[in-house]
Amino acid sequence: MTPTTVIEIGRGAVELTLMISAPLFLAALVTGLVISIFQAATQINESTLSFVPKLVAIFVTLILAGPWMITLMTDYMRRLYESIPGVIG
Repeated sequence: MTPTTVIEIGRGAVELTLMISAPLFLAALVTGLVISIFQAATQINESTLSFVPKLVAIFVTLILAGPWMITLMTDYMRRLYESIPGVIG
């Protein structure tokens, strides 16, 4: 196994992690922004007011994007397992 191969595997893992986590982070970011604007407009400073909607938004996003995330992960793992003979030999 060459250093280039190790770097390629690591880069692929980082890219996959970013692709899988992006929808969840975006849902939390948009929800937090909307709640922050609502809190600023109404001057309500309640910390649980932002936590619960973010949690719900992440859960809904996970339900909607879950199959896509699982497909990405299984494809990546399949490529890794299929590349084992070439990496070892």
